[in-house]
Amino acid sequence: MITLYGIKNCDTVKKARKWLEKNGVDYQFHDFREDGMDNVPLKAWLNEFGWQEVLNRRSTSWRALSEVQKNTMDNDSALTLASETPTLIKRPVTTSDGTTRFGFKEQEFAALTGQAN
Repeated sequence: MITLYGIKNCDTVKKARKWLEKNGVDYQFHDFREDGMDNVPLKAWLNEFGWQEVLNRRSTSWRALSEVQKNTMDNDSALTLASETPTLIKRPVTTSDGTTRFGFKEQEFAALTGQAN
């Protein structure tokens, strides 16, 4: 089963959800805002991939951080900040069979779901 994490009004999350539905792929959606952060494996993502991969450094939320916060970022501070401000997390996050991916690319989703030619 695929779990898609994100925020429902995020354009990239909308594209991913639309692609999954169009291709008949069952998935579970976890909205960071509505469903909360308690059951999100954020710490595991940070440990496996590092904050540079998990946080979206092109986001408005990232730009709103102070220069000190940006320059001293590490996994621990990323855990705290992203738990409080989930819009810092690169979206969508997709997990399936122990594999985690950040962002949406049709080719990757096709491979993940067995839809690739």
